[in-house]
Amino acid sequence: MKGIYSLNHFNFVDKIVIKKRQEICDIISESLKDITIYDALDIGTTNDDNYESNNYLTKNLKNISVFKSISDQYFEDNFFKNILTKSITEDLSTEEINIFRSDLIISNATIEHVGSFENQVKMIKNILKLTKKYFVITTPNRYHPLDFHTKLPFIHWLPKKVHRKILSFLGLNFFSYEKNLNLLSENDLRLCLKISGITSYKIYYVYLFGFKSNLLVLGKIN
Repeated sequence: MKGIYSLNHFNFVDKIVIKKRQEICDIISESLKDITIYDALDIGTTNDDNYESNNYLTKNLKNISVFKSISDQYFEDNFFKNILTKSITEDLSTEEINIFRSDLIISNATIEHVGSFENQVKMIKNILKLTKKYFVITTPNRYHPLDFHTKLPFIHWLPKKVHRKILSFLGLNFFSYEKNLNLLSENDLRLCLKISGITSYKIYYVYLFGFKSNLLVLGKIN
């Protein structure tokens, strides 16, 4: 594999990821510029602080007074007022909901990492319990030619069982498990929202090479 995917290949993809994340951040900022938001909750925060981190978007948003976080990773970060170490697919207690409920919920590139379709729906239902006003969910589009996780083209278009077997064969064992990577198409995402009872939302698109590379949902409670 090293002979096929050189270091330059990975650097090129990483540069693209930086650019796409900034585009996503710009879309969110523009969409929320006329909305009063006091506090925001980041779901899926990672414990590092670079452009690949799930908190990249949160830390680039302006004019928000209080930030909170729910993550299945343990970390300490003075940026967040409250931190809950817990998977967003678990049940939330009344106390947890009261503490972490916020005007805006942001979940950047997390929903494809929570496991099964049922878990993805559970995640959105929990987001509904936690938002007072708006929520943002971003995820890579399964039907973009390049998978930004494995940095491999096209094979993620195959049936998921076949795709996972190929990843395992190539030694990409982590991403071969559904619990670690379960990519969504736009139709998958819309179905998750429908099952969760969400009707008031808009999907924005980020493009790369003429294809939709990232999906961004901006929704609000009814």
